[in-house]
Amino acid sequence: MNRRMMLGAAAGGIAGSLATPAVVTAQTTFNWRMTSFYGPQAAFYSTGPGSARDLIDRIQRMSNNRIRIQFFGAGELIPAAEGFDAVSAGIVEMNYANAYFWTGKTFAAQYFTAVPFGLNFQGLNGWMYDGGGLDLWREVYDRFNLVPFLCGNTGVQMTGWFRRPINSVEDLRGLKMRIPGLAGRVYQALGVDVRLLPPGELFPALERGVIDAAEFVGPYLDRQLGLHRVAKHYYTTGWHETATASELTINKAAWARLPNDLKAIVENAVAACNVISEAWCQKNNADAMEDLIRNHGVEAKELPDAVVARLREENTKVLDAAVARDPVTRRVHESYMAYKARFDAWSRYSEVPYHNKIREA
Repeated sequence: MNRRMMLGAAAGGIAGSLATPAVVTAQTTFNWRMTSFYGPQAAFYSTGPGSARDLIDRIQRMSNNRIRIQFFGAGELIPAAEGFDAVSAGIVEMNYANAYFWTGKTFAAQYFTAVPFGLNFQGLNGWMYDGGGLDLWREVYDRFNLVPFLCGNTGVQMTGWFRRPINSVEDLRGLKMRIPGLAGRVYQALGVDVRLLPPGELFPALERGVIDAAEFVGPYLDRQLGLHRVAKHYYTTGWHETATASELTINKAAWARLPNDLKAIVENAVAACNVISEAWCQKNNADAMEDLIRNHGVEAKELPDAVVARLREENTKVLDAAVARDPVTRRVHESYMAYKARFDAWSRYSEVPYHNKIREA
């Protein structure tokens, strides 16, 4: 064998050895497990278009089953509130929830689900995808060994169901209400007795008078719980959750092991579910609201302006206190609010004229 042939053979051997891992990687199957904050049959969150199961199906089909995911609803593998820690520790690879459940670990998580008086669905997507929100989210979660993804949204949620009408701020004092998260802190400042109850307990608690009011999601899912049968005053403004995002978290080491094509598949699957889930909510909420008003005697109305003004005032105080305590929250808050200011300015030329002059013309 002459020198040229030897060099050619050597080069071919090197190329072959370099190519082999790529072929193996392309054929590797990843068997993952996904836990959830929600029960295995929870409508919207676990089943239906844009849900956790829909997300799994999209990832598996697009990857030709190179990523296989076993789903566990809340309590089937771990308790609902342990998903964050389980993925962080690598016990499971994925968890489906809402970021604001983890404000005890970092208050900044609130901004990646919903901020009272905050961005709507279009605005939140703008901040996340093009305004630096997703990069900040990943920075905040990095120390927990998590990679977060935006994977769903309910749109504007309803203020909730009340057994008695709310005509003034005084009507909130002493009211026993099921309301979680940051909104609960705001209501507490106005004298509300805040209760934390799982969805399945809302109907009997309202029926027995254990609580006087309850917030869940929107007309379709609220109707499933039967809340309209025990409370007829259904308020809106959606002040507390103007666009409620769902999150998928993936263990950082597990994510790093995925080849780039599979990462792209996951990223596109979550983006699809983000849009599809919100569209599902719009259609089904419209149908359910019509049914509740027409066939069940529900009185749907907005909270009085004076009540909304006081809620806004107290919400600002709560956020200001959180920002003052934590530099991480301050960075996220400043990014969110700066984007919101620009989005609101643009909306005065786009969305506001549509709602005021075109929609109801």
